[in-house]
Amino acid sequence: MDVILVDGNDVPTGRMEKMQAHQKALLHRAFSIFIFNCKGEMLLQKRAGNKYHSPALWTNACCSHPAPGQDTLQAATKRLKEEMGFTTTLEKVFDFIYKTSFDNGLTEHEFDHVFIGTCDEAIIPDKEEVSDYCYQTNEQIKNSLQSHPEKYTEWFKIAFPKLQTYFALKY
Repeated sequence: MDVILVDGNDVPTGRMEKMQAHQKALLHRAFSIFIFNCKGEMLLQKRAGNKYHSPALWTNACCSHPAPGQDTLQAATKRLKEEMGFTTTLEKVFDFIYKTSFDNGLTEHEFDHVFIGTCDEAIIPDKEEVSDYCYQTNEQIKNSLQSHPEKYTEWFKIAFPKLQTYFALKY
């Protein structure tokens, strides 16, 4: 799969095979989806143990990359259905850039578009992508991030506080 290489303003600059972009630490477009139930609890997923980076770590409901020529919202909606087994209306709330290196030599350097949505229906995760899932309150997540940060993906540790700030400013 190719990813969309972008500049710091999310303007496309080219395309590259996903693993190659991660090996070369090139900035590329990505998305992260945060899902909440009617109680306001956040859906977390535990990444499958066979993932090429961040295996068996807890993170937000779904993350991926749009393909070249693919609309980011459409890509996010499609990937959520593939990975977690449901669809819902998604709303873009903000974006951010992050860069983090992993022990296996790969680097995530992403312009991450963050979407939110709601779901109270059954979750049917793809077992190749997701090993477990749960809903937790913001307070539970915040406490767990403080006491056990090693259990979470690097991008979640960045995005979760940004999402809290977004909600605090909006409401």
